[in-house]
Amino acid sequence: MEMIPKTPTAKGPAEWFSGDVYFDVIARGEHMRVNIVRFTPGAHTAWHRHANGQTLHVTEGVGYVQSRDGELVELHPGDTSYTPPGEWHWHGAAPGHFMSHLAMWEAADDPAGVETEWGAHLTDDEYPGDAA
Repeated sequence: MEMIPKTPTAKGPAEWFSGDVYFDVIARGEHMRVNIVRFTPGAHTAWHRHANGQTLHVTEGVGYVQSRDGELVELHPGDTSYTPPGEWHWHGAAPGHFMSHLAMWEAADDPAGVETEWGAHLTDDEYPGDAA
């Protein structure tokens, strides 16, 4: 058994997120990555994709997830979504609501490979505003 040292909570970088987002690394093993991510009301990711897909499990609040050209899905505590490898998507809190989720993904197959590719921030037309 190995105890993993706790790392301080990190603020999500402006290149990846709109609004204030904070995350704690839960696991960063050889194969599996797990973070708990906390979004302030209206905060969300930029468009991004994962080499080996991503699973989100909402623990509190109200949020959204959407694939490019896909249906906007409202998320609530207990909801789990999976985005397949290479699919562009975004996720975050609904306006007026905090939202936290566990973000889980596998490391890149090539240790020097890119796990997550980040794209552009959402436009005002792409983020659903006061839809919640």
